[in-house]
Amino acid sequence: MNKVHNYLGLARRAGKTVLGTDAVLKNLNKKQTYIIFVANDASEATIDKVEKKGFFYKIPVIKKYSTDELSKALGTNNHKVVGINDQGFTKAIL
Repeated sequence: MNKVHNYLGLARRAGKTVLGTDAVLKNLNKKQTYIIFVANDASEATIDKVEKKGFFYKIPVIKKYSTDELSKALGTNNHKVVGINDQGFTKAIL
């Protein structure tokens, strides 16, 4: 596993993640999310929706990892969209 996976796991254990498309998009409106991960095997509609919202709110969207990789890093099952709600973790990941 690389450092990004490690930081995702740490952020999850610290309670600084939001899981799921709807939850992440709601947090964007509150300006609490600083970086978004979208699984590269998510549906085109999901990827498009999250990319557009990320562009609008000027939040980086990372599509480098698959659903399995994200789920393994987070210790959860089948999450395709993950938001990080901490600036420290965001800086470390970027």
